[in-house]
Amino acid sequence: MSVFSAIDIRTATIDDLSAIFHLGEKVFTSQAAANLYRTWDEYEVTTLFNCNPELLLVAETEGKVVGFALGTTIEKARSAWNYGHLLWLCIDPEYARLGIGSSLFDRFRDEVARQGVRMMLVDTQADNKPAIDFFRCKGFENPTDHVYMTLNLEKDN
Repeated sequence: MSVFSAIDIRTATIDDLSAIFHLGEKVFTSQAAANLYRTWDEYEVTTLFNCNPELLLVAETEGKVVGFALGTTIEKARSAWNYGHLLWLCIDPEYARLGIGSSLFDRFRDEVARQGVRMMLVDTQADNKPAIDFFRCKGFENPTDHVYMTLNLEKDN
């Protein structure tokens, strides 16, 4: 989209949950992101909203949610460190490459820092080069490969 109204980055409200969920369904498909598709569901959105509502952010233009960032904080026992975990960053493909993801990320980072977080975590599929490049530009380092395996139980029947 080349011409659009201003994008407003704000904390999500309960009225945004449906739009967040459906945008995630649109973007996190089994063809585009097989591992994300397996874990994206309505409970992911509602649980995060109930636990850390200030860490659910939406990007909105003309009353339409066109992106979101969802995350949480992690406190470890016997540690002075608190972690911010950005779990989901999603932009409607029609609004991609307009800086919306960067704005959402920056607002998320500011919010977790305000909460006393000392380190942020993100994860993505090892073959998701655009996401890896994005997070590297945001200052993330030390990418570590992670093996994710599945077992299809229907094959045994």
